[in-house]
Amino acid sequence: MDKLKDKNTDLLFEAILTLQNVEECYAFFEDICTVKEIKSIAQRFVVAKMLTEKRVYSDIVSETGASTATISRVNRSLNYGNDGYQLVFGRMKQG
Repeated sequence: MDKLKDKNTDLLFEAILTLQNVEECYAFFEDICTVKEIKSIAQRFVVAKMLTEKRVYSDIVSETGASTATISRVNRSLNYGNDGYQLVFGRMKQG
């Protein structure tokens, strides 16, 4: 996380935390990201969800179109990352 943390990233994350609903997220992210960037992030998130549901790579590839390299990267984050996915998935279950 130290490679990522700086005042610019803090400002971005503080801005994201002000968003109050999905429509505001669409407006903000369409302004700040390309469609491809948003789609890539969304794909990785779905891959992570499917991996936590113990889905197999072949199912994930066919349902998401993600490459096995992307699935492996996401799996590595799930196993050795900062537990960000788990944090969010846990909160989504509560909501």
